[in-house]
Amino acid sequence: MNDSVFALADELGPAKMVHLYEPAVGLKAVVAVDNVAIGPSIGGIRMAPDVSAEEAFRLARAMTLKNAAAGLSHGGGKAVIVADPRMARGEKERLIRAFAVAIRELGDYIPGPDMGTDETCMAWIHDEIGRGVGLPRELGGIPLDEIGATGWGLFHAIEVALPHCGFGLEGARFVIQGFGAVGMHAARFLSEHGAVLVAAATSQGTLHDPKGLDVARLIRTRAAGGNILAGGGAVLPREAVLEIDCDIWIPAARPDVVNESNVDRLRARLVAQGANIPCTPGAERRLAQRGVLVLPDFIANAGGVICAAVEYRGGSETVALDTIQQKIRANVAAMLDAAKREGRLPREAAVAMARQRVLRAMRLRRWGDRAA
Repeated sequence: MNDSVFALADELGPAKMVHLYEPAVGLKAVVAVDNVAIGPSIGGIRMAPDVSAEEAFRLARAMTLKNAAAGLSHGGGKAVIVADPRMARGEKERLIRAFAVAIRELGDYIPGPDMGTDETCMAWIHDEIGRGVGLPRELGGIPLDEIGATGWGLFHAIEVALPHCGFGLEGARFVIQGFGAVGMHAARFLSEHGAVLVAAATSQGTLHDPKGLDVARLIRTRAAGGNILAGGGAVLPREAVLEIDCDIWIPAARPDVVNESNVDRLRARLVAQGANIPCTPGAERRLAQRGVLVLPDFIANAGGVICAAVEYRGGSETVALDTIQQKIRANVAAMLDAAKREGRLPREAAVAMARQRVLRAMRLRRWGDRAA
């Protein structure tokens, strides 16, 4: 555990930080197991050239809170692999299989897909160690990215929050920052219910049309491996996505994209966090001061891990989607009611709810079990 992670550690965890290095295939990775008092940790594998141990821990903590708030029998974990996810398929398979072998004995961590990995990667891992979620249908899994599990949950979180914002979904303008699996499906569900996508950003830039973008066309372009910026609107710099006037703004990419240096450029009434830790704490506080409602990540984007937990226990896709809808709607309503009643930020109310469940579980576990 490096010094930055030590500084963030508290009574919940992390239980362990495992650094993996296999020079023969260029594997450099970190697995963070934050807390296992409620059950074995579950969380995705993120692949990017600039990931770090601190990011792994922060994401694992988000998973601890997310799983606890959703009432799942799992603790929080996360893995990061330092690599370019766009590498050749054969090279990526070797790297993922090497990672799988390295975590074989880390039985309190159940891997799933995250940014830079997908159900094919989970199939390779499952083939090596017989453990993993987000598997292809051919292996009995529920491909959560394919069905849009996280986007489905985001849609329901937004729908429950709208009465607290004073506007409805019909005609509401929304922006997606990060048009990947999460952002794409969130756009699909929102547009199907009358909302209008006015901007979508990728790592290459921002596509903008105040009259509305063609969501179906963007999804087809992405599915075909094309560039969504090619046609259909004005192409702006990537950072311009912060400044586009909208009702709903959805960050669905990397951590800390909204921070103290740029938060005042954001022009929205509701921020629904599709990514994990996309806003710094200071930025969230500033948005609250401006009257912007922020739905925290571990409440709003829990659809993916809820789907994974259903899959892990042999449930069906229908059960997964119904469970996501039920749990997220109930959690958002409870969080917003508590925040209003107690005069707290939504994140503060949600963290209190989740921490209490984890702490109660820790008190019921033997020391060896809860620090496994």
